[in-house]
Amino acid sequence: MTAYLNALGLSCALGRDKTDVAAKLFAGDCSGMRAEAGWVPERVLPVASVTGELPAIPAGLEPHRSRNNQLLLDAALQIRDDIDQVINRYGRDRVGIVLGTSTSGIDEASQGIAHFLREGHFPEGYHYQQQELSAPANFLADWLQLSGPAYVISTACTSSARALMSAQRLLEMGLCDAVLCGGVDSLCKLTLNGFSALEAVSAQRCNPFSAHRNGINIGEAAVLFVMSRQADGPQPIALLGGGASSDAHHISAPEPSGRGALQAMNKALGRAQLQATDISYLNLHGTATQHNDAMESLAVAALFPAGAPCSSTKPLSGHTLGAAGALEAAFCWLSLSADNREHALPPHIWDGQADPQLPALNWVTPGDRLTSIAPRYLMSNSFAFGGNNVSLIIGDAP
Repeated sequence: MTAYLNALGLSCALGRDKTDVAAKLFAGDCSGMRAEAGWVPERVLPVASVTGELPAIPAGLEPHRSRNNQLLLDAALQIRDDIDQVINRYGRDRVGIVLGTSTSGIDEASQGIAHFLREGHFPEGYHYQQQELSAPANFLADWLQLSGPAYVISTACTSSARALMSAQRLLEMGLCDAVLCGGVDSLCKLTLNGFSALEAVSAQRCNPFSAHRNGINIGEAAVLFVMSRQADGPQPIALLGGGASSDAHHISAPEPSGRGALQAMNKALGRAQLQATDISYLNLHGTATQHNDAMESLAVAALFPAGAPCSSTKPLSGHTLGAAGALEAAFCWLSLSADNREHALPPHIWDGQADPQLPALNWVTPGDRLTSIAPRYLMSNSFAFGGNNVSLIIGDAP
């Protein structure tokens, strides 16, 4: 079943709407990655934060107040008319919500615990439900007064990619007629210190697939699609297939041969009824860690022996963790959008120093263009702790 992605709202370090994000994405503009102190003791680290004042949580919904939900609200307001349209068309009980997150409101929880240890009580306005993993879906459901299925998936860095797959299944099973789906994760000290303790955070802008790569940069983002069975607009874009695997190799390190990643990509192709040669662009997970890039190179080279144009967009947006899968699917959506009149692709930003131990891949340069002839099929990879792998295929709808 075709799952049409009819509207997109997003906020990330590249911008606060799809027009600004697309402009910087296709230009390879890394200015959203800024060095900041205060996240990790005695370290200044590049982070990809959303700048400017975020919209306030509406009156009456104060228990939902968190930066994570404000980011989500920022994305949702961009497509409020599209959301209202499907609510009016299908009814509040036929519109679902599926989101991915890994942080939820954990930053507010950390601040609340610090206040409790200092003062002996939690700060005014703190509520436990701010930090529950279900918080983003609960907030959207309460704000929009929706009564369809509403839940959050939290599988680390594949969370929101899995959310898109789950949303498609709700449509296939007839449980919903439209689903608001995507992901949201906000910067917080817990995640930055956690990845720093794993020695996985780079002190420079990340350098995916380079011989000199030395770790990730963390970012924040909110992404929200309106997915439905019915296409809206003259140039429909759809989620054509998704594949998932769980090789359970290690709690944090990926399976070194890329077996699980390759399985997820093949499943996505099978579900979309496509061949590897049909893929016009591949958005890599590309975290710039030693093990991820080595594993992903092997898997991609095995699936695309003739090469496929590919890039990692992590130097532009940062690794947005639970939001990364939806964000990079959104980058594919923007590449296919009619607004992308030059048919640009996200360029691969790195130092150009290839790791001789990795198979060579076909890197997108700023001058490369996507064909204007439909149908076009783009793939996006997301890999997570625990050997959790997801691949999505976004394309021109049939």
